[in-house]
Amino acid sequence: MLTVGLTGGIGAGKSEVSRLLVEHGAVLIDADRIAREVVAPGTPGLAAVVDAFGADILAADGSLDRPRLGSIVFADPEKLAVLNAIVHPLVGARSRELESAAAEDAVVVHDVPLLTENGLAPLYDVVIVVDASPETQLDRLVRLRGMTEEDARARMAAQASREQRREIADIVIDNDVPLDALRKRVAEVWDDLARRARQGGAGAE
Repeated sequence: MLTVGLTGGIGAGKSEVSRLLVEHGAVLIDADRIAREVVAPGTPGLAAVVDAFGADILAADGSLDRPRLGSIVFADPEKLAVLNAIVHPLVGARSRELESAAAEDAVVVHDVPLLTENGLAPLYDVVIVVDASPETQLDRLVRLRGMTEEDARARMAAQASREQRREIADIVIDNDVPLDALRKRVAEVWDDLARRARQGGAGAE
């Protein structure tokens, strides 16, 4: 098994890269998806978040109002740290369960938005960083996700810098490119990952 940590700044296009890797045969473990699961209604995770932030962060149906919570924590590093201390251990435990269920020769890609911020690079055989310019990130967040420019800049500022992410990368995928070029680059990366998996997780080139 080869374990891959996949990360990138918000709006860099990491989800598209993970989708392409799955097309090639990767087993995807999506930390964002798991983070939603561990704070679903009725879970201990949601109860802990409500204890920390109050019932105002619940929607009318009892689910977590993620935009409201996001507007609170991404403007306040201390509150973000409180939320992360609740959610990250739960995500980590579930991720390990899913990884243990994968085949012995699998390429297991962990899609981890905050891999850099949380010092998780040593947990993986290979770290891939999806990189895009801040201008590209901002454009995608405003144009494609409907964020205000202020919210988008706050989300970007709450994350590691572009330089910090690149420092931990074994492989960088440039996503300031057309989709066809991205597809070609991901195919090259997949060939490399598959080779490493066959060699038992041999190190970066």
